[in-house]
Amino acid sequence: MNWVVQTKMLNEALLFLLDTLVQPFAALLLLRFHLQWLRAPLRNPLGEFIMTLTNFLVLRVRRYIPPVKGFDIASLLLAFLVEVIYLVAMIGIQGFNFAEFPLIGLFAWAAVKLLKLSIYLLMGALFVQAILSWFNPHSPFEGLLNVVTYPFLAPLRRRIPPLGNIDLTVLILIIACQLILIVPMSWLESIAVRLL
Repeated sequence: MNWVVQTKMLNEALLFLLDTLVQPFAALLLLRFHLQWLRAPLRNPLGEFIMTLTNFLVLRVRRYIPPVKGFDIASLLLAFLVEVIYLVAMIGIQGFNFAEFPLIGLFAWAAVKLLKLSIYLLMGALFVQAILSWFNPHSPFEGLLNVVTYPFLAPLRRRIPPLGNIDLTVLILIIACQLILIVPMSWLESIAVRLL
């Protein structure tokens, strides 16, 4: 095996580890921020899992950056920093020239990626809530999912009545989230990447 093939395999392995370990950790920190912002109950298996995995870092940072008006700034800042580390490592592995590295582009890209990740987290919550409502409506996650999705579903439910016993607002919100990801988020991400 020649040196080029070995380097390519090593780069693919490193990218896989970044996608498997670093990106999900940013998602957990961001989810922790959103759950606390939405006042979701964290005394459930998912909440305890998130707290256990992130407390070692969040509690240390909270000594210097306390919550502001109910917003867990420490978790949000850590999610942003982990996303920046992920992006720097990713583009470094792909051979980006760091001679004149524009921080504005990197920070803009990380912010857009966190916005996209927030939309994906909402879509995941909607999807899991829909599945559980069919198969296990009294799941221990029901209260948590209701708190997460209610602020986004309530305005739609006031305008769109159920058809028979079928609530179409979940489907409509998933479609709206997908359209937001396709049009404005893709546009914002392309602008951020051009700043690099």
